[in-house]
Amino acid sequence: METCIDWFGDGSLVVVDLSLACCAVESEFAVPEGAPRLSAVPEGAQVVAVISGTIAAPVADLVRTRIDSLGERTHVVAFGACACAGGPYWDSSAIVPGTGRLTHVDHLIPGCPPPPSALAEHVERLRDGGGEVT
Repeated sequence: METCIDWFGDGSLVVVDLSLACCAVESEFAVPEGAPRLSAVPEGAQVVAVISGTIAAPVADLVRTRIDSLGERTHVVAFGACACAGGPYWDSSAIVPGTGRLTHVDHLIPGCPPPPSALAEHVERLRDGGGEVT
């Protein structure tokens, strides 16, 4: 069952958070209080996939497959140092050194951990039409 967060409560933008490690706590704190959880992406909604945490090599194919399943118009955000570039584990053979090694990334939010407000502000900019690739 697909789970996504209707960030603004109106079906216009949903966030699918691929919570992989410790940064998942911070990305969850970014979610607006009372934001509905949905079992499917509403028709016409903008989709934002957030990869938060360390990508271990054994789950890399699952992460890639999940992002691909969301469609090519999905806005992908790497949240945290590990999702951006492998973090302190970048040189380990057990860790993928950044989401960019698996799929396109539209926005990087570095930090260990990054503040929840950084994700919330980015999602709000996307809704307002400021979703530039950075």
